[in-house]
Amino acid sequence: MSALICGSMAYDTIMVFHDKFKHHILPEKIHILNVCFLVPVMRREFGGCAGNIAYNLKLLKEEPLIMATVGHDFEPYAKWLNQHHISGQFIRSLDNEYTGQAYITTDEDGNQITAFHPGAMNFSHLNHVPTVANSVRIGIVSPDGKEGMQQHAQQFFDLEIPFIFDPGQGLPMFDGAELLTLIDQATWLTLNDYEAEMMQERTGLSLDALAQKVDALIVTQGGEGSTIYAEGEKIHIPVAPVSTLADPTGCGDAYRAGLLYGLLNNLDWNVTGRIASLMGAMKIEHHGTQNHTFTLEQFKARYAESFGSHF
Repeated sequence: MSALICGSMAYDTIMVFHDKFKHHILPEKIHILNVCFLVPVMRREFGGCAGNIAYNLKLLKEEPLIMATVGHDFEPYAKWLNQHHISGQFIRSLDNEYTGQAYITTDEDGNQITAFHPGAMNFSHLNHVPTVANSVRIGIVSPDGKEGMQQHAQQFFDLEIPFIFDPGQGLPMFDGAELLTLIDQATWLTLNDYEAEMMQERTGLSLDALAQKVDALIVTQGGEGSTIYAEGEKIHIPVAPVSTLADPTGCGDAYRAGLLYGLLNNLDWNVTGRIASLMGAMKIEHHGTQNHTFTLEQFKARYAESFGSHF
């Protein structure tokens, strides 16, 4: 029994500008902006929400199934997945498209300028949730092509497969009515604090009202921890201690892998939330979204150290 991870696969090209953007962007000349930033530090990472979630869930010894559309340049990523024994059974390659590409330049203040090319992600609707009996126990619809997200949510719903709706950075693509349809189909809803504000604005519903539409609403709040609305309660989940704050990119995806692990193993929300919190903490200690590693035994030991209990 597996978790089907629907979402984007992407290459992240990350560049570091050893200065501050504000020294090179003249506010009074913004209408004729023409700048160039020398970036002597650059690295290319494997990313995308589906890839990140699957990588983290695999670290917890589960068997994620990625469902995504990728381009003709996907071979290095495919080799990475094979190296980590992550199934690519439901990944569709399109010969005339690129895999999603994010180009991120960060300055010394931590400001970022990002360009994103969705590429093959725009064709995610060409994939369909598999109907093979008992092949998928749980799912997640994470940021992807708009039509694909709607289609996959409907398919999970029709097949009576419980799933997490994780709109993420894809949330602005949907209007209020579309979001309410997706929420009504979902079993669980997860948002960060900014997305929670936008969700309330677009749907006209409070967090308490949204929580009544799903089995649980999970809202992450960065350094303030997270809140889980479930069974009429608000459960506060603390952050897990970290040794260093290296890179927050991908922490949300690691957190969501922790949620999936708890749901797959029928753990209560207090434990599930803490597993998710610790997954985010262990990711933030490393640069990139898929460069951290640990054994399940090491994870359980750190969980006990962080929270004073076992799972």
